[in-house]
Amino acid sequence: MSPAVHGGPDAAGTAPHDFSTNGNAVGSCPAVVSALRAADAAHYPDPHYTALRGRLAAFHGVVVDRIVIAASASEFIHRISAAVAQGGGSRVWLPPHSYGDYERAAQAWGLRVLRAPQPHADAALRWCCEPSSPLGQPQADLPLQAAGTGGASVLDLAYEPLRLEGRPSLDAVQRNRVWQLWTPNKAMGLTGIRAAYAIASEEADASFMARIERLAPSWPLGTHGVALLETWTGDDAQRWLAQSLQTLRDWKALQRAMCESLGWQCLPGDANFFCARTDRPYPGLAAALRASGIKLRDCASFGLPGHVRMGVLPPASQQALKEAWTSAA
Repeated sequence: MSPAVHGGPDAAGTAPHDFSTNGNAVGSCPAVVSALRAADAAHYPDPHYTALRGRLAAFHGVVVDRIVIAASASEFIHRISAAVAQGGGSRVWLPPHSYGDYERAAQAWGLRVLRAPQPHADAALRWCCEPSSPLGQPQADLPLQAAGTGGASVLDLAYEPLRLEGRPSLDAVQRNRVWQLWTPNKAMGLTGIRAAYAIASEEADASFMARIERLAPSWPLGTHGVALLETWTGDDAQRWLAQSLQTLRDWKALQRAMCESLGWQCLPGDANFFCARTDRPYPGLAAALRASGIKLRDCASFGLPGHVRMGVLPPASQQALKEAWTSAA
């Protein structure tokens, strides 16, 4: 199994102009920051997360029994993969390009990976993401039906709160036919707080839900994760998010124009990031750019060699990238 590849901080710390991750570049949501400061870290949270699960259920308009608390998206990806394997599932279906932890979790549990355009009918676990990663585009061929007893179709909605263009492919009724995985820390500009939750499909059977519960660690969230998820559902956080999206739209237009001025070919995308084919291979320039405080996300691990994925950053960071790229040998 190959090492996990991620954007973000590395051995040298956080790059001053880090285009390699997709958190909200407007900043950290003030309402959540205030809640984090007030969080009672001297005591355990409720191990059943009763109030939090109720709040999340009301926010999404679902029954509380469908809410599954997770330490992070990656933790849930591994947990649901384990639950599928324990239930006798043997195959996992992935989109053509996708987050590497889907495949890593499948490999860890001995599940065979099928990748589109292979059909998903025989897969016990099916992964989708919309807006997709790394492209930020609509996800083609979304599998709505659960893949038999013990199986699941999961729609990763990590970037839905940061959608800048387009519309979701699934309506509310269709979403109820898949598992939904939510990670609001990106939208709240606080990716260092690891907190996530899933909404089970209406078709999820009791035995599968029981396996998901048994595989959970005790207290998957600390008090800071609870504070983030609770505050994310409130009016203050949602208003701040809506305002930040307009800023990100403006920055995205500027960033695409800057990239095109360098001779890059920018791919379409609906979220707060996009992919581009660079005029020169990024890996050969990565060290020089990192020394200048610039980091991009090479897309080779996504199956898109020659491309980079770029989170939308403020104009000052865009100018720093342009200058560093132009001067790099």
